[in-house]
Amino acid sequence: MAIKDYLRERFFPHMWCPGCGHGTILNSLLRAIEDLGLSKSNIVMTSGIGCSARISGYVDFHSLHTLHGRALAFATGVKLSKPELTVIVPMGDGDALAIGGNHFIHAARRNIDITAIVMNNRIYGMTGGQFSPLSGPGKKATTAPYMTIDNEFDVVELAKAAGATFVARSTAYHCQEATGYLKQAILHKGFSVVEILSQCPTHYGRKNKEGDAAAMLEIQRDTTARIGSKALDENPGLIPRGIFVDIEKPEYCEEYGKIIERATKRKAS
Repeated sequence: MAIKDYLRERFFPHMWCPGCGHGTILNSLLRAIEDLGLSKSNIVMTSGIGCSARISGYVDFHSLHTLHGRALAFATGVKLSKPELTVIVPMGDGDALAIGGNHFIHAARRNIDITAIVMNNRIYGMTGGQFSPLSGPGKKATTAPYMTIDNEFDVVELAKAAGATFVARSTAYHCQEATGYLKQAILHKGFSVVEILSQCPTHYGRKNKEGDAAAMLEIQRDTTARIGSKALDENPGLIPRGIFVDIEKPEYCEEYGKIIERATKRKAS
């Protein structure tokens, strides 16, 4: 199946700004799904509100465009009702870790078999360039004209601490690497988190003088390094990329199925 067969072409051209990294992330995701040979009929994508959430309208899967921050809650309902489906949740800064933060940590704690993609562009793009929980201190935004003072969440460390059983990080620049991590995340039985650093030249890049999309991609290249690499050893200030967690634990839907089975047997007796 060709990549275009996974798209709802009638909804193109897309609404993302020129140079936005989200289109590249969509490309990486579709290539992962193509490589895995997954049937469109067995995939459900849920999303909330924001630039990243528009993905669910562009893919020819079963899709739910839901409330801001509640994409994981809807996905949990889908997965519990039909555990055989592959459930993918693309999220932005707010959907994942602001209004959606509570859902994020509890989905990780439960270890439900969902793939969460955190598309981290460090800004609220669709609503006008406000700073987010992933912006970090010393950044400019429409809601921080004199720079932010809030510390950012580390998505990887938060996901690890909350109990996610697969955690990885890549960037829009490293698109082939991202495809590989997404494939592993989708195949993993349990809650998977893939953070992908994405550029927003319209708001974040312009206000923080990081240049156009090409310049921001170069920043992703130059400020990150693979875990275990010599570059990271020599410069621990670089942002690490790679797979940070890949472990097996009881999966929530399977354990819930056992509860139902025990309850059914007890009623029958």
